[in-house]
Amino acid sequence: MAEVVVSEAISGPAMDSLKAEFDVMSIPSLWQDEDALRSAMKDAKAIIVRNQTQVSAALIESSSQLQVVARAGAGLDNVDTAAASRRGVVVTYAPRENSLAVAELTMGFLLNLARDIPSAHIDTRAGNWNRTHFVGTELSGKILGLVGFGRIGQLVAKRAVAFGMSIVAYDKFLPNDVPLVDQLGVKMLEFEEVLKLSDFVSCHVPLVAETHHLFSHHQFSQMKDSACFLNTSRGEVVDERALYEALSIGGLRGAAVDVREIEPPEPGGLADLTNVIVTPHIGAFSHEAQMRVVDAVCHDVRAVLRGEQPRNPFVSK
Repeated sequence: MAEVVVSEAISGPAMDSLKAEFDVMSIPSLWQDEDALRSAMKDAKAIIVRNQTQVSAALIESSSQLQVVARAGAGLDNVDTAAASRRGVVVTYAPRENSLAVAELTMGFLLNLARDIPSAHIDTRAGNWNRTHFVGTELSGKILGLVGFGRIGQLVAKRAVAFGMSIVAYDKFLPNDVPLVDQLGVKMLEFEEVLKLSDFVSCHVPLVAETHHLFSHHQFSQMKDSACFLNTSRGEVVDERALYEALSIGGLRGAAVDVREIEPPEPGGLADLTNVIVTPHIGAFSHEAQMRVVDAVCHDVRAVLRGEQPRNPFVSK
C-alpha cells in the first residue's frame, strides 16, 4: 500500500521528488469516492489534499498509520484539525504561499468592477462600439473597505493605496502592533462602519463558525447603493441568496466573487446577473503560487515522515 496518498490534482518538481523517495498514490479524482479514499488511507502515513477532500474525523480514525495531513493551500475548513490533534497527527498547510496570487486577483476584480471591463468586452466582441455605454469610475479617491486585515488584506491594501485609494478595515483578531496600519494610514473601524463608508468592500476572512454568513441581508443593507462587493476568501462567509437579492434590487452596484457557498454551484443564481463577475475559485491558481504551495507541502510531508519538524504546522489557538 502507498505511504503517501494524493487525492486531488497536485503536481510539480517537488511532487516528483517526493515520489522518488516514497511510495506515492496520486489519483486526482480520489476525493470524489469516499470508500475508495478510506481504502487507500488504510495503511497510508500521509495524505496531501487541496480543498475538495474532506479529511473528516472518521477518515482520520480509520487511518491507523496516519502521521501527517498536508493541505495544499491556506484554508483548513475541510480538515478536522481537532480529530487530528487527538490522534497525534500533524496537520501542515501553506498559509503564505498563495497570498500574493489572491491579492492580485482582488485587484483585478477592483479594476474590472470600476470600469465594467467584462461587459464592454462582451459588447464589443458582439460587433458593437458603444463607448458612451461604459462610463466607469476611477479607483483613485475611493474608499476600500477590507473585512479581514491579515496577510492577503494587507497585500491588497498596499496595492490599493498605490492606486490612490483610502483604506478602512475591520479585523476582530488583528494585533495592536501591525506597522502597516500606520504606514498606509489605514483606519481600523467597527464592521458596520466599514460597510457604511466604503465604495468597495472586499472580504478576506477565514471560514470558522463565527464567520459563516458574516455577510447577509443586514450587512448588504448597510452598504451604499453605489458600492461593490468582492469575495476571494470562502464562499460560505456570504449568504448568496442575500447577495443575489441586494444586486437584483439595486442595493449594490456590482459584485465579484471567486468562491461560492457550494462548489461547483448549480447553474444560474449569481452567474445570471449582468452586474456580477464570477470565477471558479482561481484565487490561488497562478503558476508561481502553485509552485510555492506544492514545494511547501511536499517539504513538510517529507520532514514529518523523516521524523523532522515541518515548516508550517497548524497550531490551534
